[in-house]
Amino acid sequence: MVEKIKQSLRESKRARWTALVILSFTMFAGYLFNEIISPLKPIIDADPSFGWDGSDFGMFFGAYAWFNVFFVMLIVVGILLDRLGIRFSTISSALIMIIGAGIKYYAFKTDMGDAQIFGVGARLMTACIGFAIFGVGVEFAGITVSKAVVKWFKGKEIALAMGMQVAIARLGSFVPLMFGAYFVSLTAVPTYIFMGLLFLVIGLLGFIVYNIMDKNLDKQDKSAIDYTEEDKFRIRDLGVIISNRGFWLIAILCVLFYSAVFPFYKYGPDLMFNKFGVSKDWTGLIPSIVPFGTIFLTPFFGGIYDKRGKGATMMIIGAFILVVVHIIYWMPGITSMYLAFANAILLGIGFSLVPSAMWPSVPKIIPEKQIGSAYAFIFWIQNFGLWGIPLLVGIVLEKTNPGVAESLKSGNDVSYNYETTWLIFVGCTILALLIAFWLKAEDKRKGYGLELPNIEKELEK
Repeated sequence: MVEKIKQSLRESKRARWTALVILSFTMFAGYLFNEIISPLKPIIDADPSFGWDGSDFGMFFGAYAWFNVFFVMLIVVGILLDRLGIRFSTISSALIMIIGAGIKYYAFKTDMGDAQIFGVGARLMTACIGFAIFGVGVEFAGITVSKAVVKWFKGKEIALAMGMQVAIARLGSFVPLMFGAYFVSLTAVPTYIFMGLLFLVIGLLGFIVYNIMDKNLDKQDKSAIDYTEEDKFRIRDLGVIISNRGFWLIAILCVLFYSAVFPFYKYGPDLMFNKFGVSKDWTGLIPSIVPFGTIFLTPFFGGIYDKRGKGATMMIIGAFILVVVHIIYWMPGITSMYLAFANAILLGIGFSLVPSAMWPSVPKIIPEKQIGSAYAFIFWIQNFGLWGIPLLVGIVLEKTNPGVAESLKSGNDVSYNYETTWLIFVGCTILALLIAFWLKAEDKRKGYGLELPNIEKELEK
């Protein structure tokens, strides 16, 4: 029996890293589609056929989390994952992403004139609904992939594996931020969105291939099965999660930290255009440095956590870096494009440190049979920020820049002033830093092992 377990797929470095690459590609496609509109705000601002203002963009960007937050879909899919397993969840999440992306593509392709849905322009509302459905799918996929990585890498290079998965996904954010506006200048917005939809279809095919590997693993090693009858998630197990203070500290750190980064992808390009004078075709160039840097740094920091530990300390350093970054972007007198570029590099470092330590720390706090639902809870709480912060930013931006949207539609050369608006990001980062210190103190008190290495001391063939 021992020899049989040693020969299972997850004991093969080649097999488990192949599984990781397949899983990561679908997340690459999901992140690519998530940011596909982010660099286009200045372009859409000047297009009268859309007629969107700052509040409309805030509504659209925040729509990503509508169903996740208000219909508690992330809790539902987390329970489905723990009850029905990884293979069911990979296919389901990919199909949901494709459906939502298809609706969003239809909205941008179709000029709906003055028609309205629930008192909101039909084009805007249709795009929001599509983005909200897509948001359920991509978060469902993220939770599923996180559990799959734990399944294949627990006791091995788990932080490095999670770092690699995050790095490949961040590459999906980098591509549209870097090249999206330029690509649209050569073609049309709907064509550009359709290309993102095709990547999601390829991602579905990748999940199917992964399922074959996962099924073979379960046949070879019964201990790898993630949904045995005796270990299936029960509703009462939620109490194990919500009664854990360490879990809540990670969840709150997550929502504050990501609220200062992911909305930056949405509004960073517009900040670069309006404050730093970057060309409209390349507004995403500087923000794209952030996900691009994480491609290399997240696995690097994950490897350090695996071998040397110091996860809680890494989260503190990353949160502190974000405080500095957003204060620099907020300061009114700073308009140097070169400093904005250097600041984005610093943001990429901070954005690599926290996730590379945060996600591998969850299995140290929560038992494995509840891990899917624990990740789902964290993603659900995170989605409050992904809904509320973009909406708040859009509203504050419009209120502090009266008449700018109308002037842009009329062809006037005016700019948005982000000075007051950017204080929202500064506040989120300061709170995240305080929570990171609290988490380290809680780890010292409870002995979760967040400062200890992840790799178990064992010989591996």
